[in-house]
Amino acid sequence: MRRYFGTDGVRGVFGEDLTPDLVERVGRAATLWAGGGRVFVGRDTRASGRELEEAVARGIASVGGTAVLGGVLPTPAVALLAERLGVVVSASHNPPEYNGVKLFLDGGKLADEQDEEIEALLDASPTGGGSIEHADDSDERYVAHVREAFGTDLSGLRIGVDCANGAFSDIAPAVFEQCGAEVHAIGVTPDGANINVGCGATHLAALQQLVTSRRLDLGVAFDGDGDRMLAVDEHGETVDGDQIVAVLALHLGVEVVAVTVMTNLGFHALMAERGISVVTTPVGDRYVLEALAREGALLGGEQSGHVIWLGSHVTGDGLAAGLLLCRALQGRTLSEAVAVMPRYPQVLRSVRVKTRELPPEIAAEVDRVNDELGERGRVLLRPSGTEPMFRILVEAENAEDAETLCASIAALVERELG
Repeated sequence: MRRYFGTDGVRGVFGEDLTPDLVERVGRAATLWAGGGRVFVGRDTRASGRELEEAVARGIASVGGTAVLGGVLPTPAVALLAERLGVVVSASHNPPEYNGVKLFLDGGKLADEQDEEIEALLDASPTGGGSIEHADDSDERYVAHVREAFGTDLSGLRIGVDCANGAFSDIAPAVFEQCGAEVHAIGVTPDGANINVGCGATHLAALQQLVTSRRLDLGVAFDGDGDRMLAVDEHGETVDGDQIVAVLALHLGVEVVAVTVMTNLGFHALMAERGISVVTTPVGDRYVLEALAREGALLGGEQSGHVIWLGSHVTGDGLAAGLLLCRALQGRTLSEAVAVMPRYPQVLRSVRVKTRELPPEIAAEVDRVNDELGERGRVLLRPSGTEPMFRILVEAENAEDAETLCASIAALVERELG
């Protein structure tokens, strides 16, 4: 049983659930578990990032490892550049008061049992003998790889780019410009306290306003650490991860695609129509990555915006996904490209709870509703992997039924667990 690790590393409110002492211990334990050596470390733009970067570096060096500090970098850059073990100090899409630690081994995320092995080493004693170095050219090496692998001629394309005041702020707009696009950037002035605040992939309103007011061709938005990307079409309509993966699946000509249980039923209908096999996983991009490795497949993603193309990468990368999406347009507008996928109305709601243990009566009610819906929709209820919440997804043939069912389930969860 994991105490500290969730669906994507260790995460919590800085100074409360997540302390420099805990992060130092995680750095020490992970280094011991990986057998020492050089450990590459990156962070996002949160105010607590530098202090936690120093803590994880102390932990690495305390057991003979060499901490190689890359500074502010998107998560996928760390996965690409790490020689073996990579550490990212970030809480991804969460608000600025949160922070966390993500781990990569040989470019891939860790499995549950590997998290447990590291947790078992959290109380290990320091032995000394390590060192701390700085890698000042990390962002340049990352950009060179992305441009070579995913870059294309974007001349004539007018694009809005929202970097969530996060790790892509000094990288993504420049890459799109280097590819020839006319770029209008927002969310590129991080101050430590504004990451993911009213901007980025979790708050698309600012990008929608930018795209429609300036009559841009499309917009792309990243989350704070850059492993997610959502888009906005020329009309200001949201284009989610399901739609992006659908467009890429057809463009790239894949035979298998991996998605999560949150994926819209319309995606499954389109893939079946085109003869593309779909592998469904639990929520979390690492489970998608595991499925891709197991199936020998290359493309996968989540509705939330994790888009993974292993043809030229090792993990999900928001900038790579944005460049691939632009390439896949092939003269079409984004709204025309995504129109190929039918969408069932979905309603998503999060309910804050005191416990994430699901009582039998709630599970029974969800089962009853799903039996009643049959192939006309579904209810999915799951605990958040990073916050004390339950996530509710309801899908139905019409929006009114989806809203009504979601409100009913949310009220039940709030009454029993809130």
